Amino acid sequence: MKKIIVITLFFAASIFCKNIQAQELNTLTPQEKKDGVILLFDGKSTDQWRGYNKTDFPKGWVINDNALHCIGSGKGEAGQGGDIITKEKYKNFELTLEWKISEGGNSGIFYLAQEIPGEPIWKSAPEMQVLDNLKHPDAKLGVDGNRQAGSLYDLIPAKPQNAKPVGEWNTVKIMVYRGTVVHYQNGVQVLEYHLWTDDWKKMCANSKFKDFNYFVDTAPEGFIGLQDHGDDVWYRNIKIKKL
Repeated sequence: MKKIIVITLFFAASIFCKNIQAQELNTLTPQEKKDGVILLFDGKSTDQWRGYNKTDFPKGWVINDNALHCIGSGKGEAGQGGDIITKEKYKNFELTLEWKISEGGNSGIFYLAQEIPGEPIWKSAPEMQVLDNLKHPDAKLGVDGNRQAGSLYDLIPAKPQNAKPVGEWNTVKIMVYRGTVVHYQNGVQVLEYHLWTDDWKKMCANSKFKDFNYFVDTAPEGFIGLQDHGDDVWYRNIKIKKL
């Protein structure tokens, strides 16, 4: 009898803990509120987002299981929803979020993005790569792993490479301050670089971005963007703190 009671209490406690965790998703802690952190997604509404070069929010993105879910189309960058961006621009900030990718999936997190009519978002915005490193071919392209998860896409590899497997949530922090940019993945700093410097311009000159002036001369203020690369991807706990 005691064994049954203990087991029952254990499962009850487990359910309670899971409910508590669910309630904490997409919310701000008292300390975050005090520090001026802004919640960019509350798990219920897309009010702070719209489509890139659009006025409305695209149908290819939905709210699913407390996350922003891009529905995969299997059509690569010609996905049905298109990229989404924040309605507000940000200059110096700390962006934090969590992402989960589908098998063989690809997506990305853009920052300091500009809206250029007729041009894709990636021509103006640095991108933190979101990828299934095991099954997406992009993981083996580029140089030294600079297209793997957490990397500054096609420019600087994330080291150490510590992305979690498909189906698991990865945590991200991107810090941007007066041209200094730092990527963190799963609690570890994986890269740092400095916009507008000679090193930055040299790096861009040896990349696919060399002819895109909006990218080389990255704007000091821009939108946060989430990429529709034709694959299922989920984002949650999206928060930003202005520095």
